[in-house]
Amino acid sequence: MTAPTDEPTSRPVEPERRPPARSKRSASGDDQYRMPEAQEILERVIAIIDAAPGMPMSASVRVNREELLELLDDAVSRLPDELRSARWLLKEREEFLARTRREGEDLIEDARSRVAHMVQRTEVVKAAEHHARQIVDEADAVSRRMRRETEDYCDQKLASFENVLNRIAKSVAAGRDKLAAPRIEEAELAELESRPPADDPAVFDQES
Repeated sequence: MTAPTDEPTSRPVEPERRPPARSKRSASGDDQYRMPEAQEILERVIAIIDAAPGMPMSASVRVNREELLELLDDAVSRLPDELRSARWLLKEREEFLARTRREGEDLIEDARSRVAHMVQRTEVVKAAEHHARQIVDEADAVSRRMRRETEDYCDQKLASFENVLNRIAKSVAAGRDKLAAPRIEEAELAELESRPPADDPAVFDQES
C-alpha cells in the first residue's frame, strides 16, 4: 500500500503585470494625440482589480496593495504634467489667433496701399475699391474660419482632458472602495460568528 502523497495547495494566480503603454510618434516625427499617461495607469489599475482572484463567498478580491498604491501615486504625480500640456495648448491657441489677426491686418493694409497707388480715375478707382473690399472680405472670412477651427480644436482637447479627469476620479474612488471592502466584510463576519447557533435548545425552549 503506497503512502499518500501531499498535493500542492492551489494558490491564486496573480494578474499579469504589464508596463504602461508608451507613446507613439508618426513617421514624420510629429507628436500624435495619445491617451494621457495618468489615464493609462488608472486603466491598468482597473484591469488588475478586474483580473484579481476573488475571495470565497465574498465580492472582494485579492490584490497587491503596495502595487496598487504605487500605481495610484504614479498617476497622481503625472497630473501636473498633463495640466501643463493643457495650458500650453491654450497658449498656442492665443498665439495662433494673434498671428492670424496680424496677417488679416497686413492683407487689409496691403489692399489699401494698392488702392492708394492706383490711377485716380473714376472707373479705375471704383474697380480698385471693389477689389479692395473683396480682399478685405476674404481676409476676414479666412480669419474667422481659422479662429473657429482653432477654438473647436481647443474645445475638443479640453473636453477630452475633462473626461480624463472624471475617469481618474471615478477610478480612484473605485480603487478605494475595493481596498475598503475586505475590512467591512470582516466586521460583518465577526458579527455573524458572535450570534448563537440557530439550533441552540435555549433559543427554542419556550416552556422553560
